[in-house]
Amino acid sequence: MDAFSSTFLSTLSQHPKSLLSPNYSPNTSSSPILKVSSVRIEERPQTTTTTTRTKPQEKPTPSPYTPPKDTPKRQLPTKSITTKKPVEPSFPSVIFNAFDDFVNTFIDPPLKPCVDPKYILSNNFAPVDELPPTECEVVVGSLPPCLDGAYIRNGPNPQYLPRGPYHLFDGDGMLHSIKISQSKATLCSRYVKTYKYTIEREAGSPVFPNVFSGFNGLTASAARGAITAARAIAGQFNPTNGIGLANTSLALFGGKLFALGESDLPYAVKLAPDGDIITLGRYDFDGKLFMSMTAHPKIDPDTNEAFAFRYGPMPPFLTYFRIEPNGTKTPDVPIFSMTRPSFLHDFAITNKFAIFSDIQIGMNPLEFITGGSPVSSDSGKIPRLGVIPRYAKNESEMKWFDVPGINIVHAINAWDEDDGDTIVMVAPNILSVEHTLERMDMIHASVEKVKIDLKSGMVSRQPLSTRNLDFGVINPAYVGKKNKYVYAAIGDPMPKIAGIAKLDVSVAEADRRDCIVACRLFGEGCFGGEPYFVANNSAADEDDGYVVSFVHNEKTGESRFLVMDAKSPNLDIVAAVKLPRRVPYGFHGLFVRETDLRKLM
Repeated sequence: MDAFSSTFLSTLSQHPKSLLSPNYSPNTSSSPILKVSSVRIEERPQTTTTTTRTKPQEKPTPSPYTPPKDTPKRQLPTKSITTKKPVEPSFPSVIFNAFDDFVNTFIDPPLKPCVDPKYILSNNFAPVDELPPTECEVVVGSLPPCLDGAYIRNGPNPQYLPRGPYHLFDGDGMLHSIKISQSKATLCSRYVKTYKYTIEREAGSPVFPNVFSGFNGLTASAARGAITAARAIAGQFNPTNGIGLANTSLALFGGKLFALGESDLPYAVKLAPDGDIITLGRYDFDGKLFMSMTAHPKIDPDTNEAFAFRYGPMPPFLTYFRIEPNGTKTPDVPIFSMTRPSFLHDFAITNKFAIFSDIQIGMNPLEFITGGSPVSSDSGKIPRLGVIPRYAKNESEMKWFDVPGINIVHAINAWDEDDGDTIVMVAPNILSVEHTLERMDMIHASVEKVKIDLKSGMVSRQPLSTRNLDFGVINPAYVGKKNKYVYAAIGDPMPKIAGIAKLDVSVAEADRRDCIVACRLFGEGCFGGEPYFVANNSAADEDDGYVVSFVHNEKTGESRFLVMDAKSPNLDIVAAVKLPRRVPYGFHGLFVRETDLRKLM
């Protein structure tokens, strides 16, 4: 990308074999090698857009959205040709940027690898520019008829290369969509046009501090906090419009498709007929949603209700709510029995309950005072699981269960047993929680089946696999119901994903064998993302369908979209789409069928 300097040193050669084809075998002697020796961190020049239209653009309905205050409206491109023009910074921007540079150089430079942008943004973690809808070539097999729609994946992609500390979670949200119609594929990559993205695009440089990496210790926090406050007072941005990134996931509920990040309200998006991605705006559900919501809402496949929550550093630390099928948000249920702020990234639902995990990651004032991150692990805290009726109107029936040693960041599924007296939950347990934010390469997650006896208060746990597995998904038709199969990403190490494992979670507790029943490794130097299961048309069996994912070959620099047979013992590749340019590693994705895409407003 153009923001990187010419100090990239690489040796490239052509590889004779097809990437990830059924007979592909990496050959290190003939594979291209990309080695980054240095990266100059600098601002990306301003991108201006010239738009060519074939028909008038739809105007989104303004009422449920919250347009940024004091921000001029702009049209969103459907097809664009980009030219680069530098932005002349305003005098206040020059002053504030100089202060930022001073803090980044002398007060809080990126010394740790976990916040060093030269390390974090290396290889396929490096950001890319936007890509308008571009046709792709199917190079292996053919795309199944059930893949009539779009697979869209979210992930961090900083608009400007950072001048100071940067964490993987700090990047602006970019959606990568592969739209499939009549067995043909079109790739499009667009930023979620958040308020933060828009303000910084107009300024030509970063304006907002990096939340995950910019507030380490009192001195750095005070300095960056003062600069941020000064920028707000000077009118560079309005904090009431949110500072979220919308970089984590996507969800379809209430008749809308949302890009989500748990630090802000959701952003509604849609796909144009040609596959272009359009941001409609920040969405507050007619003023009923305040501040933020989880990036992992749970959608009941039978009722189409969405269950969600938000968490924060101020009481109530946890708030539960749901959104009805027509998009109406129900009143908040504050959970005051959550007595301290905790990192609540995900949760699970059953037909009767919602289950929350109060883990050992949270706000740690002592670590913050001594120069560390305000969010860190607390080994002295006893993790617990909280259970509340899913239609609760208050927290009177909330129950908490101490479960030492369990730290659940992502929940896969849960269901009721014994007429609702027992809850079964399947989730990866982070065994090395102290490394979650700073050394993701040292994380090991073991998928477990957890049983909660609501009458006796007993909690039992059954390990399902010894492999390092996370980002587990199921057939979406089984959310909140008893399911048999899970498809999980294999860390090698995290956050890189070397393959996909299929687990049979119905194995009895007495049978102490590994529950992996199928596996697909992507090959040497090839890494993918979170898998996603798409059911076959009129599927009869739970695993009758396909597992899809973006995969990147670091040796050739080529990215592909893979489609794997979920029933086969080796998750056989039935189709591979060669992408016109690389797709960076990211977070969570979603497949939206064409019938649902047409309904989006």
